[in-house]
Amino acid sequence: MAKLRNLKKDIDYLIDEVLNDCYTLIYLYPNKKEQAMEIINDAVDFRNEMFERSNKPNGKNNKQLVGKHYKNITNDLIKGVDEFFKKISELTKK
Repeated sequence: MAKLRNLKKDIDYLIDEVLNDCYTLIYLYPNKKEQAMEIINDAVDFRNEMFERSNKPNGKNNKQLVGKHYKNITNDLIKGVDEFFKKISELTKK
């Protein structure tokens, strides 16, 4: 159970970092507010999706399937957050 708790904390932490970077972007580049708000909305939706997936493991009776399920969530989380940071980075270059 502790691993699930850590996963949820990681989800919150990483998405909070994306949101903080978006708010910093808005502060530094007020003309990019609309694009940053789109990223914020997408990040919140992504966070909700990750929590929903973590609360509903596949194959509840099979330990291997559950482990694989959470590993997939972790990989998707890292890829998704990386994409958000790339979008934020692209906004600062324009």
